[in-house]
Amino acid sequence: MILNKHSQQLTQVDSQPASKAMLHAIGLTKDDFRKPFVGIGSTGYEGNPCNMHLNTLAELVKKGTNDADIVGLIFNTIGISDGISMGTPGMRFSLPSRDIIADSMESVVEAMAYDGLITVVGCDKNMPGALMAMLRLNRPSILIYGGAIKSGCYKNKKLDIVSAFEAYGKKIVGEIDQMEYDSIIENACPGAGACGGMYTANTMASAIEGLGMSLPYNASNPADSVLKKHECKIAGKAIKKLLELDLKPRDIVTKRSIDNAIRLVTVLGGSTNAVLHFLAIAHAAEVDYTLDDFQAISDATPLLANLKPSGKYLMEDLHKIGGIPSIVKYLIKEGLIDGTCLTITGDSLEENVKDAKDIDKTQDIIKPITSPIKPTGHLRILKGNLASEGAVAKITGKEGKLFSGIAKIYNSEEEANLGIQSREVRKGMVVVIRYVGPKGGPGMPEMLKPTSAIIGAGLGNEVALITDGRFSGGSHGFVVGHISPEAQVGGNIALLKDGDTITIDAVKNTIHADVSDEEWKLRREKWVQPQLRVTKGTLYKYAKTVSSASIGCVTDVY
Repeated sequence: MILNKHSQQLTQVDSQPASKAMLHAIGLTKDDFRKPFVGIGSTGYEGNPCNMHLNTLAELVKKGTNDADIVGLIFNTIGISDGISMGTPGMRFSLPSRDIIADSMESVVEAMAYDGLITVVGCDKNMPGALMAMLRLNRPSILIYGGAIKSGCYKNKKLDIVSAFEAYGKKIVGEIDQMEYDSIIENACPGAGACGGMYTANTMASAIEGLGMSLPYNASNPADSVLKKHECKIAGKAIKKLLELDLKPRDIVTKRSIDNAIRLVTVLGGSTNAVLHFLAIAHAAEVDYTLDDFQAISDATPLLANLKPSGKYLMEDLHKIGGIPSIVKYLIKEGLIDGTCLTITGDSLEENVKDAKDIDKTQDIIKPITSPIKPTGHLRILKGNLASEGAVAKITGKEGKLFSGIAKIYNSEEEANLGIQSREVRKGMVVVIRYVGPKGGPGMPEMLKPTSAIIGAGLGNEVALITDGRFSGGSHGFVVGHISPEAQVGGNIALLKDGDTITIDAVKNTIHADVSDEEWKLRREKWVQPQLRVTKGTLYKYAKTVSSASIGCVTDVY
């Protein structure tokens, strides 16, 4: 088996003298030229706890590749911190960063003729971006997640990033004072690692492990652990095996393995962002996957995990009971996951988890299938006259299954935040945040700030919130996002008025405004499409190329 089938065009061809001269300049020898080259793509940077340690992990990966007689070459690409940019204009750049990451990783590996790819990634958009690149390239690849952060602590109470957001709502209503507010913020995030609950980062890490594209325990090994460092070191040996087998991402990412990933997301109560990202991942893999597939899985899969944001526990707690392998082992046994699917170890998913410890029946984190938190999944794909292409809700059952109320319209997140702060939002309202979709944002920003403020203000069960934007994996409550078509392109959400009655039914999977066909027609005749909020730069390019959220906000469909 030729392991350097791509890099040999640079290292073994006489007509490439400049290529070889430059590779000698970085310290490589003639002997190295006969070895496979593997790119080590890191999204490490200093400005975010999720990513601050990734360059150090990438160095460990490089050592592992060298030990496996492979030339490992580190390169970097961008990351955007969702938690830091949340609630600011910067949040518009978060989702576009997914595609920048995918484009840049694809570009480096193709241009530099690397034979394989190992990515070291952290915050939310890093993982789907890296996986999309792997699938486009279709060269032996491994995804390494940087791991979750330790929980914070204040007054003997566990804290995480959502604790900080929800403290703001508590401060608004006078439940806590400025000193307590500041103390929660100072203690919420104690060091390196991604946000600790089953938010988007841990959702995607878990799903990608269930998909078969990362090593066992990758998702739950903590960021600062010896286990995470060991995982990085053995990645070199693992990529060598993939090169020898010529086992590529599209051999692993199939309709069946994506089903496994989404069942795991459903069992764990994962983020609605998984819908958006797996639509894009399936597109990159050239697998036909639609919103209807998500709903079918959610209908047939119970919610078992008592994890934040709607539950009690964090990823560090899940790690202690055996991590994702123990859960996958249990789900295979119960017939919910197909254990025959191939993984990057070269073995099946079932083989990977056969030695994982069984879940202790006395723990409270993962409920038994016979006694689920909810007998069907929390992900609801809603359709109706407000979302003819679909919308995504996260309903765990604690919020209820039906909400009907009068619309309170805001044309930006900033307007909504001010409205919540000034107590315009009252019991029985459906808060509508529009013109924040993929094109309207542009960038379809997440909105943890308004949902957290609503929860913190004690209105979590009294108010619904709908949007053509997104919600953070940390959001909970009666919330509906991804409404498509979005307001910017004339979806009916653009035609809503204050006082319209909106009904969200998570049993029938509908979202409906009590507006007659004749009234819709009259309103549409008066509607004028607003100008894009940007006229140049990254967001302008994104607005001009991005697809509907209903097909994953991909940027290569025209």
